[in-house]
Amino acid sequence: MGLLLTAILLGIVEGVTEFLPVSSTGHLILASELFGYSADQWATFNIVIQLGAILAVVVLYWRTFWTVLVGLGARDPGSWRFARNIVVAFIPAAVLGLLLHRYIEILLGAPEVVAVALIVGGIAILLIERLVSPARITGVADIPLNRTVAIGFIQCLAMIPGVSRSGASILGALALGVERKTAAEFSFFLAIPTMVGATTLELWKNHDQLATSAVGWDIIGVGFAISFIVALVVIRWFVGIVSRHGFAPFAWYRIVAGALALVWLLAR
Repeated sequence: MGLLLTAILLGIVEGVTEFLPVSSTGHLILASELFGYSADQWATFNIVIQLGAILAVVVLYWRTFWTVLVGLGARDPGSWRFARNIVVAFIPAAVLGLLLHRYIEILLGAPEVVAVALIVGGIAILLIERLVSPARITGVADIPLNRTVAIGFIQCLAMIPGVSRSGASILGALALGVERKTAAEFSFFLAIPTMVGATTLELWKNHDQLATSAVGWDIIGVGFAISFIVALVVIRWFVGIVSRHGFAPFAWYRIVAGALALVWLLAR
């Protein structure tokens, strides 16, 4: 498969899966097995194009971010709580990500781990949807600090590929009394510092390789643009689905996809 076609396909996979509770990293790892390209060669590409999906959040929610920025300047308590919650929830992933980086890289080369995590995560979504009490928290700024800290640590489960960063943070928020739409949007906003941090670390580690790799900045640019465009559509669709039907459709998708992937990986 040519570089350009691979970049387009991976951009589509990233744009579709980054904000759904189905694990974008897990899907990119399985894609490397399915399409037969070198996962190591495309590792930096897979990290950087996540910024394309993140940019889609900034574009779609620019009014929210602008209101918060203006509110911070005016010392509005709600804006400060909003910013505080994003920063506080990000810190656990930043610290543990740096400490466990080598172990995380080892797991990224294990597609069987992805398949199992997809199945287990799907079951967890179904259980939480059924067992959680009616949500009482209906705004990102209204999430209490102790629950924000808990969501930040729960998000760290996504360091296991296949768990899903958005899935972990959304389910953590649901379990702690946050309503569905707010849980999804909090996950979107939390993705910004998390993914910017991960991309910065990856570029710092591999900047020399980018200069000589066949997967250069031109190919990365294609993947970035594709993931941005696709994520614009998916985010709007996702919020509508969640508001009407909850997260169960994504749970069943995870279980079926994980089971098929596991059977295929073990049988080949």
